[in-house]
Amino acid sequence: MIVNAPTDQTLIDQCLAGRRDAFGQLVERYQHRLFHGLLHALGSAEDAQDVAQEAFINAFTKLASFKGEAAFYSWLFRIALNAAVSAKRKNRRMTVSLEARREASGLEPMDDDPSNEPSHAMHVSERQRLVRQALSELSDEFRTALVLKEMDGMSYEEIAAVVDVPLGTVRSRIHRARLELRAKLNILLRAEEE
Repeated sequence: MIVNAPTDQTLIDQCLAGRRDAFGQLVERYQHRLFHGLLHALGSAEDAQDVAQEAFINAFTKLASFKGEAAFYSWLFRIALNAAVSAKRKNRRMTVSLEARREASGLEPMDDDPSNEPSHAMHVSERQRLVRQALSELSDEFRTALVLKEMDGMSYEEIAAVVDVPLGTVRSRIHRARLELRAKLNILLRAEEE
């Protein structure tokens, strides 16, 4: 018999009532999703892990302030986004090369189908590298909105709540991010062909 998992609100209520293990269940439920969302937004596995950890600590200490007006994950991601902005301000460091960023993130294209030719895997790897490069060249506000929509699957309304901007601004940012990404990819692809 499969038992239904408790809702986020049930776990929050249990945690506020003194059951700290309930918050541990929220961490287990969202740690991978938060990490991957931050990884795409920050470009570094180490930074994403640090920010995710800080976000969970902040969420735990601020849990009583969660009003339930948005989904718990949206609230958590907003905390993580604020932590990421703070971390960027603290760590104003030189921009690393794309290769160093790829090595730091640990992202390598995986081809689970052994029947595919190695040349296909190399082609896919190169395309992914170009997409990561073009994505890294977008402004933070455009990249964040696009990553939340396309990679984390959030709705426009959820994104508006997370980044604390009007719905129209979210739509505009995503539209402009797609246009800029397409233009940057075209330039990179032409440069690769030369």
